[in-house]
Amino acid sequence: MDEFGEAGDAKLDTVQVTSRVSRKVLTGRIIAFYARQNASLEAVISKFVLRLLILFAIAILVAAGATQSGSWTVRLKPERIVNGAPILFQVKAPARVTSLTGKWLDHDVFFSLDRASKTWYGLAGASLETKSGSYPLLLEGTTAGGTHISFRTLIRVSAAKYPSIAVTVSRQFTEPDPEQLKQIAQDKTVKQDMFRTVGAEREWKGQFKPPVEARISDVFGTQRTFNGKVQSFHQGLDYAVPRGTSVAALNSGTVLLARPLYFEGNCVVIDHGQGLLSLYLHLSEFEVHEGEHVQRGQELGLSGSSGRATGPHLHIAVRWQGVYLNPETLLKMNLP
Repeated sequence: MDEFGEAGDAKLDTVQVTSRVSRKVLTGRIIAFYARQNASLEAVISKFVLRLLILFAIAILVAAGATQSGSWTVRLKPERIVNGAPILFQVKAPARVTSLTGKWLDHDVFFSLDRASKTWYGLAGASLETKSGSYPLLLEGTTAGGTHISFRTLIRVSAAKYPSIAVTVSRQFTEPDPEQLKQIAQDKTVKQDMFRTVGAEREWKGQFKPPVEARISDVFGTQRTFNGKVQSFHQGLDYAVPRGTSVAALNSGTVLLARPLYFEGNCVVIDHGQGLLSLYLHLSEFEVHEGEHVQRGQELGLSGSSGRATGPHLHIAVRWQGVYLNPETLLKMNLP
């Protein structure tokens, strides 16, 4: 036997057992440690995944809203809007809609669909009195499935610079006598009744054409001083034409009025539908009658100097839902 003998074997066995026990304990501790770490890790992962899911859901909702807003397209003609200007809204909705309506400056905007371009067109305008600023355009549509969708955007209106002139006319137009005042009051009633009976359906189509081929002698928006006292704004466009010049309709529509008025003289008013009217003043003769449907370019009458006029010329005006707009701008617009 070596010097260790059996005692040495017993010590060795004890060391081996202790080693095995220590390994088991260590293994258990390691497993327990990793179990605790795994539980903590699972908790961390769970929280992370939960937060990620929440953020993902929010992102989806935001993206959905942005897509709907972003997919609405609104274009303007002209691109720069000023007080007194007509406006053509060109709208593409995020989904196919069967109807579209709008609201701007407290006026209803009626839209018509151009199927070829899938674009909705609506004519509107800003009055001379509209202040510079941004005004909301509200759009509402109904899809083929009956879902209502809406959109809101701001339309900027800038201030236009209009000229001012002094005009001399007969005193009866600045200082009318009692009999003339009575006629003026009667005319006012006629015009108020006429403006309330405009058609809701669109009658105009395509480009608006000038009523005559002549030089423009006075523009829209001019501030006028009559005989040094009475001030007003020129709410139309004057053409320098001699008496007896043929006057044509700007576009198709129905004749609302064809009769003499105190200030306007012999006057024709055409209803183009959806609140849009064109007026032709100071005529010498009528070639149409009230209630008649006319086409673009059809003769309405002959120019003259009836009513409050300084001489022979043609005055035209464009009125949209009670607001007078610049005819020159309308005539330059490329319309569907």
